[in-house]
Amino acid sequence: KPAKRLSSESNSHEGATAGEISALEEAFRKFAVHGDTRATGKEMHGKNWSKLCKDCNIIDGKNVTTTDVDIVFSKIKGKSVRTITFEQFKEALQELSKKRFKGKSDEEALQEMYKLIEGKGPGLTGVTKTVASPTVSRLTDTSKFTGSHKERFDASGKGKGKAGREDLVDNSGYVSGYKHAGTYDHKVQGNK
Repeated sequence: KPAKRLSSESNSHEGATAGEISALEEAFRKFAVHGDTRATGKEMHGKNWSKLCKDCNIIDGKNVTTTDVDIVFSKIKGKSVRTITFEQFKEALQELSKKRFKGKSDEEALQEMYKLIEGKGPGLTGVTKTVASPTVSRLTDTSKFTGSHKERFDASGKGKGKAGREDLVDNSGYVSGYKHAGTYDHKVQGNK
């Protein structure tokens, strides 16, 4: 008897064994939600589409360039929308596969294309996460600094740069701590 296909609304993973979510769709979802906390994974933005094409080596710089990827995306998505669905995603891949694997039949090219993507997720190259750990925040809280270090920051915790780090030399010619600094001219003029 034919395997019962689950409706896509039920969103259950029991159907995964019946080929419900393929490795390709898995990859599509991972890229679709990348960098977007509100994304459902059902549709993909152009930005994530081109990231997928970069990360999965679909863009090879020879047959397929970033421009090709953008053109295919614009062609396949609807006029008023900014995203593509999984079905449109497969169409887009078909378009690109003809360019990427020129010598192969459409079917073979598409299979090669899927192989590039299946099981992949967005690479986190160049993404730096700042970790707000209590240790780090304690070490960087300038209000708790003592000694010469506390002179290096103003009240808001912003560094004063060079002025806070160096003992700026007083070139006025007076010995440090001399109380009547700056009164010389005043005295000389007064005695005339």
